[in-house]
Amino acid sequence: MDERYRTQRLDDIPSPIDTPSGAPEWKPIRHHFDVRAFGVNANVAHSVGDPVVEDHTEIQEGCMRHEELYLVTRGHARFSVAGETIDAPAGTLVFVRDPEARRGAVALEAGTTVLAIGGEPGVAYRVSPWEKKYFGAAG
Repeated sequence: MDERYRTQRLDDIPSPIDTPSGAPEWKPIRHHFDVRAFGVNANVAHSVGDPVVEDHTEIQEGCMRHEELYLVTRGHARFSVAGETIDAPAGTLVFVRDPEARRGAVALEAGTTVLAIGGEPGVAYRVSPWEKKYFGAAG
């Protein structure tokens, strides 16, 4: 296999955790490919009304002041960012620059999938504490 690149279907990336009912299934893309330059993961909501992006800020414990870009790759989501509601069908990008802005999203269709890419501006990427919890110090 050529080590200069890899491919993988998102659906075939296994989640390292058993997801409780109503929580999104986590697809650890960064870890799977050993991406070192930025954070990238995906979440899959299995039922309508389930969260597909957990409600959070990037300044709370375990977060790293990331700017985050979300892409709805499948389904339909409703985002809430800094108190504003954003309708996000498949193909919609939602960029959150402010790490203090509270954000989250719920699925409006079963199987809604959201890709999340993040990093702290001007800082070399570091594995987040929450990811280390599942994969150890190397993340």
